Amino acid sequence: MLKLTLVCLLVGLAVAQHNPHWWGNRNTIVHLFEWKWADIAKECEDFLAPHGYAGVQVSPVAENIVSEGRPWWERYQPISYRLITRSGNELEFADMVRRCNDVGVRIYVDVLLNHMSGDWLGTARGTGGSVAEPSSKSFPGVPYTQQDFHPSCEIHDWNDRFQVQHCELVGLKDLDQSSDYVRKQLIEVLDHLITLGVAGFRVDAAKHMAASDLEYIYSHTRNLNTDHGFPNNARPFIYQEVIDHGHETVSRDEYTPLGAVTEFRFSEEIGKAFRGNNALKWLSSWGTDWGFLPSEQALTFVDNHDNQRDGGQELNYKSPKQYKMATAFHLAYPYGISQVMSSFGFDDRDQAPPQDAQERIISPEFDEDGGCMNGWICEHRWRQIYNMVAFKNAVRGTQMNNWWDNGDNQIAFCRGSKGFVAFNNNLYDLSETLQTCLPAGEYCDVISGNLVNGACTGKSVKVDGNGYGYIHIGAEDFDGVLALHTDARL
Repeated sequence: MLKLTLVCLLVGLAVAQHNPHWWGNRNTIVHLFEWKWADIAKECEDFLAPHGYAGVQVSPVAENIVSEGRPWWERYQPISYRLITRSGNELEFADMVRRCNDVGVRIYVDVLLNHMSGDWLGTARGTGGSVAEPSSKSFPGVPYTQQDFHPSCEIHDWNDRFQVQHCELVGLKDLDQSSDYVRKQLIEVLDHLITLGVAGFRVDAAKHMAASDLEYIYSHTRNLNTDHGFPNNARPFIYQEVIDHGHETVSRDEYTPLGAVTEFRFSEEIGKAFRGNNALKWLSSWGTDWGFLPSEQALTFVDNHDNQRDGGQELNYKSPKQYKMATAFHLAYPYGISQVMSSFGFDDRDQAPPQDAQERIISPEFDEDGGCMNGWICEHRWRQIYNMVAFKNAVRGTQMNNWWDNGDNQIAFCRGSKGFVAFNNNLYDLSETLQTCLPAGEYCDVISGNLVNGACTGKSVKVDGNGYGYIHIGAEDFDGVLALHTDARL
């Protein structure tokens, strides 16, 4: 009986750890990559909450090494667990979490449980003044010593489970999560962040840690802080970085009982489709039929901070028309736990975020249309993306229906009777009278414009009493997508 009770408890915890704790009908996370805490707090209040974003994934919060040129990846090389980085200190972090929660925007922290920093010539210095000797696995800021790490080895064979989970990922000193002492440190890190009001965690490099060790760590964290509006006994939302292309020895399925998992195949396949390497008509069966995880277990994105730099099939901001189309499909089709990327511009993979002469991260500046300047891309502020976030909110709870395609790269579908979206990725116009499933009336196309004071600044579509409307997307149009929903009725 005791064993059965324990199993039920663990199953209950696992189910709870799939709940993102969204406010209202919001259901999209944005990754504000490398933003400062004070800027995120203001963005929650001024933009994210008014535009219906559900949450923010923030960059790692633990003190990291100071690397020459300040590449973005230095944030993934912790030196202690003090909350002091170029994004701000602990007081600024706590203020951000409070202010974002106050307007219904949840905070999810990218946490580093797998490793500390990699080898360094001599003494490594951190963003908070801590020092370490990574080559001898000495991190007095925690403290960790050599006995807290796995013996050093390289990953040569990615189909060797031992190497993947015990050796050093790109030279990063690999913690031994089976150690009671290490577990205690990691649980304390998560508990401290929970106390400050975060809603959950993205777990970096999860496949490099045994699922059994992570289960122990997750299950021993405290419940979410009710002072920040979370209900009693609420568990942190957990989504885990597990890169699994379908032939990995360490499988994504080992981690789905513990929380959601990043579905990297989503990025690859949606990129292929909107790059024109696979016909859009095949997207009618999008989701599990493509070998993806069950929807409630999949954290989905068109690109993330890693794969947008890899030069593969994945799309990024550098192909804006296709990127906006892929993002619109991502947010319109009912599959996955959606996250959108908000980038800074880069010309090489290691490039630092926008910074001043003293290597301090600079705040984004906005033009008259609300778009970002001074090195920040801010895809989440592109009209075609934030209006699709609103679309996704408006159609929440409905299924995909009334699929239409031209047998090639023109597609359209409804979301119940609340939304309609159409795409044209052909080199000729889409001009069709299609079933929109919407009540009769005139609707603003939220891709080409905004609904302002009862009028549309872009195109509009008249829907007749039978739900049909004339849909036109020219091959040369600025955007290859059109979207209508019941909250954008004129």
